[in-house]
Amino acid sequence: MQKVKLKIAIAEHAHTAAIRNGSIPIEGVDAEFVTVKPQIGAFRRMVRDVEFDVCELAPTTYIIARAHGAPFVALPIFVVRRFHHGGLLVNPASGVKTPKDLEGKKVGVRAYSVTTGVWNRQVLIDEFGVDASKVTWVVDDEEHVTQLKLPANVVHAPEGSSLADMMAKGELAAGLEAAAGIGRTGNPTSGWQEVEADYPDLLPNATQLEADYYARTGVYPMHGTIVVKDSVLAEHPWVAKSIYDAFDRAKKEWLAKLDAGEANSAADKKYRKLREIVGPDPLPYGLQENLKTIEALEATAFKQGLTPRRMSIYELFVDPQR
Repeated sequence: MQKVKLKIAIAEHAHTAAIRNGSIPIEGVDAEFVTVKPQIGAFRRMVRDVEFDVCELAPTTYIIARAHGAPFVALPIFVVRRFHHGGLLVNPASGVKTPKDLEGKKVGVRAYSVTTGVWNRQVLIDEFGVDASKVTWVVDDEEHVTQLKLPANVVHAPEGSSLADMMAKGELAAGLEAAAGIGRTGNPTSGWQEVEADYPDLLPNATQLEADYYARTGVYPMHGTIVVKDSVLAEHPWVAKSIYDAFDRAKKEWLAKLDAGEANSAADKKYRKLREIVGPDPLPYGLQENLKTIEALEATAFKQGLTPRRMSIYELFVDPQR
């Protein structure tokens, strides 16, 4: 059988390295791997120009793009995971002591649709009863999906002002460290430089809250997901399973290294810690295994004004295991 040539843009992860270097092939596929650093650049190239056949994409960006008719669909492969009770830093002068205190205040986030911000707002809304429409979300970057119409309570930072500067001047009550550059300097799309910051976390007991949240809800926030062009799957429907099987095999090899203590990068250590909350597989793949998480993200994206309509699971994902 002649192999299908596919242009693939995925980031460098320990659990996908064997796919990228070819030691674990994608059956039936002649893969051309494209490295885009940072991967956020590939996000925009995919949602705006559909440049790749297969691409790692931020899941919220994907859901928004799909809602607006993007000609690609996701596989239930999630290559980045983390919880989002921590990382919302508070300006001590703002008077914000609890999540509800954010109502009526300004909060910084790089872009309204950035997945970190979406998951953080999901926590604020569903866990703490925050009315996110009463918060003014201040952004200083463009959204990946150009068709997105931002809610009225999303405003751009004044020209020439960074979110970090606004936080330092007391113009923001809070800001997301990971998605706004709060407490950091530099261009968030080309790398940050650490600087001194003394902003307390809104939820200092985040790890305990995350463990309780997962035990109650089964929701384990995902970040990177893998999308494939509709045209590829229409002509070669078996490609979905080939990709899924390769990613699954590569992850299992990585998990064995994690168990043996051979994988010790910063990311490896993060996932080893996450095992204490989610169990032995900190990167679960599969539609049924991630149903609660997918449903939570789809629901909160609509609730936050990011999608014009509700979307079904099978509109968003192909199940390669069916």
